[in-house]
Amino acid sequence: MEGGQSRMNSPTYLWWSIFNTLCCCLPLGIAAIIFSCKTQNANEVGNSGSAASASRTAKKLNIIGLVCGIILIIIVVVLKSMNLQK
Repeated sequence: MEGGQSRMNSPTYLWWSIFNTLCCCLPLGIAAIIFSCKTQNANEVGNSGSAASASRTAKKLNIIGLVCGIILIIIVVVLKSMNLQK
């Protein structure tokens, strides 16, 4: 790096966002993809504050989407198993 300065890039969580979109929770996954792209763009231009903020938002959306997806899967499995017992 020039001048002894190192630039730290914020994680984008893009693959996690794509996984959540396809497998867990579509609306939250799409929002997470948008914030992941904002993080990537901010990293490229060197805006570390904006990148860190967008990265935190993408991570939160991915966590919420994953939890919602798991809860939905559990509910579907329980309902299916109750219908099979009748």
